[in-house]
Amino acid sequence: MARHGDVDHLKAGQAVAADSSTRTVERALALLSAVCTDGSISLSDAARVVDLSASTALRLLRTLEGSGFVTRDPGGNFRPGASVIQLGALALGQESLVSLCTPHMKRLVADTGESCYLSIPGAGDTGIYIAIVEGTRSVRHTSWVGRSIPLEGSAAGKVLTGGQNGRGYAIVRSGVEDDITAVAAPIVIGGRTVAALSIVVPSYRLDEAKAQTFGEELVKVADNILVEPDGNHEVPQESMEKK
Repeated sequence: MARHGDVDHLKAGQAVAADSSTRTVERALALLSAVCTDGSISLSDAARVVDLSASTALRLLRTLEGSGFVTRDPGGNFRPGASVIQLGALALGQESLVSLCTPHMKRLVADTGESCYLSIPGAGDTGIYIAIVEGTRSVRHTSWVGRSIPLEGSAAGKVLTGGQNGRGYAIVRSGVEDDITAVAAPIVIGGRTVAALSIVVPSYRLDEAKAQTFGEELVKVADNILVEPDGNHEVPQESMEKK
């Protein structure tokens, strides 16, 4: 049976360990905040900002890097990673981001008759559909909300990773699903792509000209989401569905 002094010593050791763990978390969060605030920061600057030694800062940053919270650019500086963007979008996503985008998505569906998705970066090399406004046609793409999609080979994935064409959108045919064409454009906040708007259409009724028209409208809508939150952007007098 443990003596009273041994119990006190054990409790003291547990308290010290807890304090140490708390300090580690606080330091890691301070470093993450420094990286996000600066956008791209060197190891020495990050260590200086949070008042840590370079070796301690590097150890914590490597841990954050391993979890996807930070990444390194070609110059070796630390930048916010996909996990930060995903968490930020998820924090906004269930309320603010979805609420912000839904009026625009409804407008796109009214104009095109096709289903419109909102997606964000997911874990690893994936994206996640977080909202849909279903199309009005009898044959339409139905909800994939909550489904992960590969960043490679999908229209949403292309724009989430900066792979859109020179006009600002991406078109992918039979990418995630056979006989389906998706057109997507990025939603950019503070210089960073945080989400993608996409229109998903059965390929048989989407020729190249109409796909380009959808792409142009998606770019216009995505660019104006923060400017015109009610979704009342200017649209052609005839809907794109009639083109």
